Amino acid sequence: MKAIRYGFWAIVGLCLIFVGIANREFVTVKAMPTAFADFLSISPTIELPLFVVIMLSVGVGLLIGFLWEWVREHRLRSDGRAKAREADQLRKEVDELKKAKASAEGDEILALLDSPTR
Repeated sequence: MKAIRYGFWAIVGLCLIFVGIANREFVTVKAMPTAFADFLSISPTIELPLFVVIMLSVGVGLLIGFLWEWVREHRLRSDGRAKAREADQLRKEVDELKKAKASAEGDEILALLDSPTR
């Protein structure tokens, strides 16, 4: 299974290298449209190789997607934490009831057997 995983990542790496080699020419990246830049009389531009622009765009897209998914699943995580707290509370209550029942019956051996072994 590890060989398949390493093979897959090797193919992905080769594809990224081929994209980088094929797109080495420099391009001008502008931060705002020309009309707006002329209106403000500033024109923030930078020249980068095209493969850098492509890789940065993919990386920023992944980060935005991960952030979006993390925010979307907030409700599920908070529900899970609430259920875990409720389960812990119920476990403690059951343990207390077992101890109370055993002490009411007066049998110490049964009380030891019923107690949790944590």
